[in-house]
Amino acid sequence: MNAGKNPPAGTFYYEAASLLVWRPEPVIDEAAVNRLIAYLGELEIQRAAPFNRFIDTRQAEAVELNFRYIFHISLYRRLSYRGPNVLTAVLVHDDAIARYFKLHEILTQGSAIDVRVFKESALAAEWLGVPVALLDNGEGSSGTT
Repeated sequence: MNAGKNPPAGTFYYEAASLLVWRPEPVIDEAAVNRLIAYLGELEIQRAAPFNRFIDTRQAEAVELNFRYIFHISLYRRLSYRGPNVLTAVLVHDDAIARYFKLHEILTQGSAIDVRVFKESALAAEWLGVPVALLDNGEGSSGTT
């Protein structure tokens, strides 16, 4: 199945693991997040089965977002996603970046989107039920871009 027509840069779908991976670089800004949200919505419509998500911020150098935007996006996703429960693991290396994703985690609590922030890829992989090599470098599963 086609994983999507126009994946944002740094976005991969691993069919065997039912996992969408986004590795933003170098700046996480509104335009990048908007592209990801549009692509994610497209995939959710195309795919019959649910899939988990992994966001790897290790290559991101900065975040150019504000908390109002995070609040808006989190509520939008909470209201617009109508599928079964899915997991979203976010790997962070920087406390400043972590704050934005922790807010997203809090705002999606109680919805079908379960978000957790991790500082270690091994813990994120365990939670997602995928090989750590898939999160660290994309090995261990065939991917579609």
